[in-house]
Amino acid sequence: IDQALMDELSQIKAKTNPQEILLVADAMTGQEAVRVAEGFHQQVGLTGLILTKIDGDARGGAAISIRSVTGVPIKFLGTGEKTGELEPFYPDRLASRILGMGDVLSLLERAEEVIDEEVAERGTKKLLEGNFTLEDFLEQLQQVKKLGPLNKVLDMMPGMGEISKAIPQEDLENQLKRTQAIINSMTRQERRNAKVLNGNRKKRIATGSGTTVQDVNQLLLQFRQMQKMMQQLRNPRARQNLMNMLGGFR
Repeated sequence: IDQALMDELSQIKAKTNPQEILLVADAMTGQEAVRVAEGFHQQVGLTGLILTKIDGDARGGAAISIRSVTGVPIKFLGTGEKTGELEPFYPDRLASRILGMGDVLSLLERAEEVIDEEVAERGTKKLLEGNFTLEDFLEQLQQVKKLGPLNKVLDMMPGMGEISKAIPQEDLENQLKRTQAIINSMTRQERRNAKVLNGNRKKRIATGSGTTVQDVNQLLLQFRQMQKMMQQLRNPRARQNLMNMLGGFR
């Protein structure tokens, strides 16, 4: 730590009498971040910490160590490069991430901020009514992209943390791009009624999207499975069974 810098900071503190003195530390630097935080705290008396790149510190080692050494609270976590990826620190949520239990509350808060509620409600209504089309599917995918990198979204979902680490972010993004390219290569009629997609149409779509017929078939299979599941949930008894199952987790 640069002593001249510390002396200058001490002078600034004496003259300005700040209400908050926050240190921004890089969680990826591990013990170095702990040493820096301890040095700054001894010199100027920190009132809080902001940890960046916390998404790369899977075990939360930096957060735990810095909090223990300085005794000051962690106030914000940085999970990306954009200002919207600076979030308030909640100990229980970080603990859930460390234990692989996800962070559903943060995910829901993020969704409320960026997802168009009207679009989401329209998609949900069509799903339950059995009128959900590939056109609607594309619209919902565009909403999901607003949540941020897919591996971070998966990391916030219970039980999906290890999967998000096993699948490279580039692979997830490429899969999403392929799906969008395939649907965008369809005509409006095809997007609204997938039943008209025969062999020749699939070949044309694959060529137009830079994918293969197998990719097109895989997307259609997943789409049909989703439709089938929604049709089952339209049955009142099936919905009640689902609610009973969910009730067991309260």
